[in-house]
Amino acid sequence: TAVVGALIALSIIALVLNLVKMEDVTLPPTVKYGMVFDAGSSHTSLFVYEWDSDKENDTGVVSQTLSCDVQGQGISSYANDPPKAGDSLRECLDKALKVIPAAKQRDAPAYLGATAGMRLLREQNSSAADQVLAEVAKTMREYPMAFKGARILTGEEEGAYGWITINYLLGSFTKYSPKAHAWVRPEAANFFGALDLGGASTQISFMPKGSVINWNEASKFMLYGYNYNIYTHSYLCYGQNEMLKRLAKELIAVRGELGVDHPCYPKDYNETVSLSSFRTSPCTNQSDPRLIIGDRNVTLEGRGNASGCLAAVKKLFNFSACGQSQDCTFDGVYQPPVNGQFIAFSAFYYNFKFLNLTEGQSLAAVRETVEHFCTRSWEDLSSSYPEENPDRLPKYCANANYILTLLLDAYKFNETNWNNIFFQLKAGSADVGWMLGYMLNLTNMIPAEAPARLKGHIPSLWAAAVTFIVLTLALGLAALLL
Repeated sequence: TAVVGALIALSIIALVLNLVKMEDVTLPPTVKYGMVFDAGSSHTSLFVYEWDSDKENDTGVVSQTLSCDVQGQGISSYANDPPKAGDSLRECLDKALKVIPAAKQRDAPAYLGATAGMRLLREQNSSAADQVLAEVAKTMREYPMAFKGARILTGEEEGAYGWITINYLLGSFTKYSPKAHAWVRPEAANFFGALDLGGASTQISFMPKGSVINWNEASKFMLYGYNYNIYTHSYLCYGQNEMLKRLAKELIAVRGELGVDHPCYPKDYNETVSLSSFRTSPCTNQSDPRLIIGDRNVTLEGRGNASGCLAAVKKLFNFSACGQSQDCTFDGVYQPPVNGQFIAFSAFYYNFKFLNLTEGQSLAAVRETVEHFCTRSWEDLSSSYPEENPDRLPKYCANANYILTLLLDAYKFNETNWNNIFFQLKAGSADVGWMLGYMLNLTNMIPAEAPARLKGHIPSLWAAAVTFIVLTLALGLAALLL
């Protein structure tokens, strides 16, 4: 009787276990990491990002984990000593390894994107540019990460990735819906334009009304399952630093003297430049019959002339090449009318922040502030801003007039849509720039990881089965004793 009872109990247990329904249990997604070096013309920065491995429509929901400024100038400044370009990255690479878990490091893709400074170096000395890239790649390969390449971005890529970054951070592509418990595309997405001003180039990118006529100036890509077509253009040699060099060269070429008036510099401020310094950049190395390049020095004497500064800056643009066309900026470059709101970052932001220009100010008030600043003497400025870099301080007048000329005369913003421009450095907790857009686009190249699944019992049924087993064993034991 006891044996029969035990066999019956075991049979019932086996039957119950087979009847208990099994279900798929989804494990939490793993976190992945990636990093991008922004190798600009004047400096290099490293950004580390992280995202969940189960991506939304093959595009990762990425957040910024670390930003690190590399000491020294941009990597293009090491053209005569390329190994130093690689060595300059080590401090930030070491910091990155401290925030990325050791188990994740070898799977973390690492990229270096070089922008206008390296584009200029490649024009001037392609072999030197290749050596610099080879050295930074050599250094990055020494670290335990998945190095994916160091390359020079085109100006259009830089502009397009900046546009992606801004609209990602501002939720134009996708937002988390608590109701749906998922990331969804906003029903009425508001896409912002991007205005980027670096040291050697400047970019404008936005979604125009209607279709873009000139598809040479368009960029197409897919994010979160949707296609996007935007207008984007990059102007090489129209970055802030190259503009200042071109302005100085133009003033010297007109006067051709050892002492030259500089209307943008503060009164009583002098700066000595060597004519040979113009040969260091393709932007100022073109032959000019008015100027015989030599090694002589020329002194630029500040005059604090606001109107004269604006006039001198405007001469750097060839507006006549556009004729009467409204769909044209300068130098004959096509551009549809600006549309929507814009985020102006990088040097746009730094200059307007220094001049204490705030959003919402009228264009007339901005012009008045710039004009007043340009008339201040060097003694006044240096005593009012003792903590400001003395090499940058005398250049803010030229920078501000250049920005106004670029935005108003070239891009054709006006009193009506001026307040559609927002000068910002960050959106949320992440830096605005091309780097995050670059990483977002690159995550499309990383295959989406299928969520790991295990077979598991439904908790309620499993509890019922265990209870039934215990009761059956108890009854069997009772039968045995009886």
